[in-house]
Amino acid sequence: MEPLDFQETYWDGRHYDLEGKGHASDIPFYLHHIEIYGDPALELGCGTGRITIPLAEAGIDITGIDVLDTMLSDARKKAESKGIKIQWVKADCRNFYLNRKFNYIFFPFNSILHLHDLESYEACFSCVKKHLTPDGKFVIEVFNPRLDVLTRDSSERVSIAEYPDPDGKGTVVITESNHYDKAIQINYIKWHYDIGNGAEKFVRDINLRILFPKELDTLLHYNGFVIEKKYGDFDESDFNPASPRQIVICRCEKSIVV
Repeated sequence: MEPLDFQETYWDGRHYDLEGKGHASDIPFYLHHIEIYGDPALELGCGTGRITIPLAEAGIDITGIDVLDTMLSDARKKAESKGIKIQWVKADCRNFYLNRKFNYIFFPFNSILHLHDLESYEACFSCVKKHLTPDGKFVIEVFNPRLDVLTRDSSERVSIAEYPDPDGKGTVVITESNHYDKAIQINYIKWHYDIGNGAEKFVRDINLRILFPKELDTLLHYNGFVIEKKYGDFDESDFNPASPRQIVICRCEKSIVV
């Protein structure tokens, strides 16, 4: 398997939370679906608990897995400050064993795209199958690739986020450039940080494996999953070519006893 390469990308949970501030439309979706299918729930790539904590506040029995201490340490602090008990697990999504089964396992917010090679996907899906109850659901959410974004000029910069620096250094402005390698379907993204109007500048790399719709469906099929529903957004609209997202609800073809 290829090594994970995003450790420097998510170097600070506070910045991560501020960068993603405003992304909350997914929380009602997951809450609604877990209420339908039942807990316990397992979130893969839980980060700082942006989704995990609100679900736990709503009474969901949920566990969060992430491989980065920088993310989990902030998740624990936020949960403790709210008096919420959540099991946080430091683990690679390709190699974990929790000695527990879950009715709902989800991999939200494009996080699965940090896996770049087939062996990594196979290992991740194998772990998921071992942790699903016989009627459990596995949910993946990734964006629906846009060719105009993938093929834009690598010298072009687009605005991503602007927020006050958590250390009081001024305003943080993030712009993005990218180069897409069509041969291996990796989008090499660079986030350019400008803090305090040029007082501090640096670049973080975000390399994402692009999963086109039928490819994602095929990956799941050949790894033993049956797709029950595919949405195009959190409003539960049917997936279509113009959909911004691919939200796949699937089940294991047959349960695995471990």
